[in-house]
Amino acid sequence: MPSPSRCRRICDEPAYDSFAPCGTAAGAPISLTLDEYESIRLIDLEKRTHAQCAEQMGVSRTTVTEIYERARHKLADCLVNGRPLQITGGHYRLCDGTARCGGVPCRKSAAARTPTAPIRTKGANSMRIAVTYENGNVFQHFGHTASFKLYDVENSAVTAAQVISTNGSGHGALAGLLAAQQVDALICGGIGGGARSALAEAGIQLYPGASGSADAQVEALLAGSLAYDPNTVCSHHDHGEGHTCGHHHEGGHTCGGHDHGCGHHG
Repeated sequence: MPSPSRCRRICDEPAYDSFAPCGTAAGAPISLTLDEYESIRLIDLEKRTHAQCAEQMGVSRTTVTEIYERARHKLADCLVNGRPLQITGGHYRLCDGTARCGGVPCRKSAAARTPTAPIRTKGANSMRIAVTYENGNVFQHFGHTASFKLYDVENSAVTAAQVISTNGSGHGALAGLLAAQQVDALICGGIGGGARSALAEAGIQLYPGASGSADAQVEALLAGSLAYDPNTVCSHHDHGEGHTCGHHHEGGHTCGGHDHGCGHHG
């Protein structure tokens, strides 16, 4: 019996996951998996060698060559035959910020350790709540939030608040950033299964599906009246219909930690 294949490590999920030709598309969409996407990003965009790509993705050079050739064939089919492209699924895990990318420390790790401003020291008896933040409101996509607003709470009242930048950290590093800032609870909009698992491992209570004013949502949480939906997910890699956040159950999402479709083998 062949041994199970290893999860392929990818840096982050793509910001754009659906492409289509102008005019009428010819044929059914082609699905490019996230590990195939990562091989294209590393080899064609960043000009890494197959050996460097293999090291970064945590697989053999032979496996990278197979992934890359499959990805190139799919891209050629899209370009030549005018078929839509959707980036979804795959056998992968998100980088946790501990890898060495091309021989240098991971940018996620550096971003997580370097906030743009000094973070206020958390009091011994304080609770710290984080909110995905944009223009005063709850930002609706956890993995792409550029900022968090941190609220320190004592005796059910907010005593201090501060906005911090994520410095470009993606899905795989955001939970670590929040844990490093001693966050106890997170209010957000849509969020994927891998991020949920990472937050749970860090002991951070999650309140997804919230919207509106960030300040108002924190006050509602403290008053016990926060309107949120524990089943809210981000469907970025569960569906082939573009990048949408909504209220869906995560049926079929077999993730352990940051692993997507990888089960429990390395």
